[in-house]
Amino acid sequence: MNFSTSDGVIGVDCNVDHFAWTDVSKDGNFLESGTFSFTLNKKTNGQSTKILEAEAIALVDVAVQKNKPIVMEDIDTTLSKTGDTYGNKKANRLKSIFAYRKMAQAIKSRAQKMGIAVIVVNPAYTSITGKLKYMRKFGISIHQAASYTIGRKGLGYKEKVPQVLRHHIVCHPLPYWKQWWALNKKFHVRTEMFYQLFDVNKPSGNINLTHKELTEKESKHLKKAFA
Repeated sequence: MNFSTSDGVIGVDCNVDHFAWTDVSKDGNFLESGTFSFTLNKKTNGQSTKILEAEAIALVDVAVQKNKPIVMEDIDTTLSKTGDTYGNKKANRLKSIFAYRKMAQAIKSRAQKMGIAVIVVNPAYTSITGKLKYMRKFGISIHQAASYTIGRKGLGYKEKVPQVLRHHIVCHPLPYWKQWWALNKKFHVRTEMFYQLFDVNKPSGNINLTHKELTEKESKHLKKAFA
């Protein structure tokens, strides 16, 4: 069983319609990213299991080829972020719980068979961190960005807020994970709009709070948040 992270890891973010993965170097650098898509909608439990097993094989094959362990979310914690993916009804909530648990089971089972270790981490704020720090920087989806931060977390890294955003954290000092929560609350706008507000590669840059493509609701929220 390959538990060694000396060459890096494969970070994985589980979602109801795809696995997002990122190849992370031993130094925590982004190397490569991708997704394995599937649909579980209107599928029986048996069909869903077979679909997830097939995609888990493809995912674990990436780790085998790169000879790296997999880092994925603690699935019980992940369930708290499923929200209303399938709707708010009890039956649909149970269906999403089934899906996530099947995902974890399929990945772990295949990884064990192939001699690939699975490292489990708490996924708290990985999506927020990925969105605010890495999504635009690497031109990847929010879920791929989350898989990158999951991988980095498995390597022991703690994500620092970019300098361009740091002075917008009003309450100092906050634990690093609460800093991400506070910033996400401030930047409550559409994801595609978010990236028009500042440049992550320009630490001394300003936040554009008057962008012409902001909706009236977004504009009011930002003006209040950054007042």
